[in-house]
Amino acid sequence: MLCAKDFRREAWNKLNGNWSTAAVATLLYSLLLGVCSGFAWIVQGPMDLGYYIMTLNVVRERRPQIEDIFEGFKNNFVNAFLLSLVNGIFIFLWSLLLIIPGIIKSYSYSMSVYILADNPDMDSNDARKASMKLMHGNKWRLFCLNFSFIGWNLLTLLTFGLLSFWVTPYQQTAHAAFYQSLIAEQSPAQTMPSEPAQQPFEEIQNSDGNNY
Repeated sequence: MLCAKDFRREAWNKLNGNWSTAAVATLLYSLLLGVCSGFAWIVQGPMDLGYYIMTLNVVRERRPQIEDIFEGFKNNFVNAFLLSLVNGIFIFLWSLLLIIPGIIKSYSYSMSVYILADNPDMDSNDARKASMKLMHGNKWRLFCLNFSFIGWNLLTLLTFGLLSFWVTPYQQTAHAAFYQSLIAEQSPAQTMPSEPAQQPFEEIQNSDGNNY
């Protein structure tokens, strides 16, 4: 089973030759969300979807493009918006119980945007449930991956955030590699789908745990 260093190594290697594109895309992503801060809750979902599509392209060795970050506005705006909104509401409500349940649920829902990227016709609620199923028993692995970036995050603070334009795509590409590993473990035939496919997530109604 792959661990944090494996996903970091894969992300680093796959970004070779793509760093400038990823950095500029991250800068544009940040600027647009900053400009749209008054209604960020509307554009956050589509922007996230586009950014995740870009990192998946890196992992799957499809040449990423800066314009990838706008993919969420082209064909799947509604589902991306609803997914971001509902995930945020549920995480907030779980956090009211105590901060830990909210964190756990954020990890449960963490793969939902990737799933929507691979399955653009999937309902946003089904994408969230599919993520819960995919992350069952894998939350700790993702936590370890996130924790392994603590040194990079400290360096980002020391550079007053400038390093984030390289660290953010590095970390998010590692997340995309983690997602790729999960779907490969569940259905090896779907390791690198050439077209969006429902196959790994057809049985979402049988997911473990509750629906929230």
